[in-house]
Amino acid sequence: MSAHTHDDIDWADRLAQLRMADSLDAGALAPVARRLLGRVPGRPTLLDVGCGAGGMSVLFARELARGDGGTVVLLDATPALLAEARRAVTEAAGGNVEVVGVHGDLADPRLAERVPAADLVWASGVVHHVGDQQAALRALAGLLRPGGVLAIGEGGLEMRCLPWDVGVGRPGLEQRLLAARAEWFAEMRAGLPGSVAMPYGWPRALREAGLEDVESFGALIDHPMPGSDLLREYVVHRVGWLAESAGDRLDADDRATVAALTEPDGPDFLGRRDDLFLFGAKAIHSGRRP
Repeated sequence: MSAHTHDDIDWADRLAQLRMADSLDAGALAPVARRLLGRVPGRPTLLDVGCGAGGMSVLFARELARGDGGTVVLLDATPALLAEARRAVTEAAGGNVEVVGVHGDLADPRLAERVPAADLVWASGVVHHVGDQQAALRALAGLLRPGGVLAIGEGGLEMRCLPWDVGVGRPGLEQRLLAARAEWFAEMRAGLPGSVAMPYGWPRALREAGLEDVESFGALIDHPMPGSDLLREYVVHRVGWLAESAGDRLDADDRATVAALTEPDGPDFLGRRDDLFLFGAKAIHSGRRP
């Protein structure tokens, strides 16, 4: 299977950025893993749908290893990401945690036949890449054992990382990058096969999928200035990625500014700044199958 999934994004090409994001998010998301596992019985089977580089399942595996153990099933459509996730999660898991990798996609109509029934299904940033999001939630709910929990990471507050004025080009670059990204997202959603509107929020969507005990909460990502070497490297990747996805939605001046900020040998390279940060929030929504 190609590294390009049904949304036409080359996720393998983003592996380095995914790894960095996983590291930066780990402190905020470890309590999320603990909270979600607290909703399911001992030695659960956990399914991470669209596991990416495995960052969240590493946190799940560590939490399971501190308890009675369990099984972590990793599912991704990109072989390079699945291999990296399996390596990272196996390294983090103790002897009482089994790790299984499955090459597959949420859009597969036979997915339920390829993965074991789960006590906890986790899907972060995945459902919005499927044309019919409500149908995708119903499919995810169908992977649960009775009493099992579906948790999705969708929405929240967009990450910010740059000062208003970076000293190159017009002030407000990051806001324009995020606005262009929002335009790209709307076009991406409209172009997905079978794309349909879902004109209501995720908690209602979980209830429409037949789930009960629905709740939502947030995880704050907060890395203040001056930031670590990892943060600076991540910001360089992120700004370049935002500009790449924006394409012609950015004007020529902003594209030139991004080129200057991401050029390692240039005088304006972001990687040498001491005023970068990372601030935003992840939104988590969950519900239980009756």
